[in-house]
Amino acid sequence: MFLRACLSALALSVAAAAPVLAQQEPEFRGEYSDWRVFTRPSEAGLICYALSRPADSAPRAHDHGTVYFIVASWQSGAVEEQPNLLVGYDLRPTSPPEVRVGSDRYDMFSDGREAFLDDLGDEPDLVRAMRRGSVMRVTATTAAGVATSYEFSLSGVTAALGRVEALCG
Repeated sequence: MFLRACLSALALSVAAAAPVLAQQEPEFRGEYSDWRVFTRPSEAGLICYALSRPADSAPRAHDHGTVYFIVASWQSGAVEEQPNLLVGYDLRPTSPPEVRVGSDRYDMFSDGREAFLDDLGDEPDLVRAMRRGSVMRVTATTAAGVATSYEFSLSGVTAALGRVEALCG
């Protein structure tokens, strides 16, 4: 519970800076197959992140909005390779998202339209699995109860995260 509160506070601190940062467009830093790298200035320094959109989404008839899987690092070192899911709808808190890479499974908790790993200790394991894998599957439930699923290609994630490390490491 404490961990969730800390991660929520971290997400809110980024959101609180959003009005100031809204004037600053993210800077595109490179494309690596299915992953893109961006940087964005913040009051705490540069934020670097790799992101990808799903190659497939279900159910097809549902309006998913914009969906990304993001791995972020802060130049200040406060965040290193933090994975999160960003969707175009409110997530149901009682049905948290789940990430699967191969046989590895990671539970998330949701905060509005974002989800973070339940256990910070799982972050390096998920990132390692992403680097080794070819496909990542994420399941989630909308606040209205619609079960959704996403398939992300992991092609290019290793090179993209290498670029993030070079920019914010």
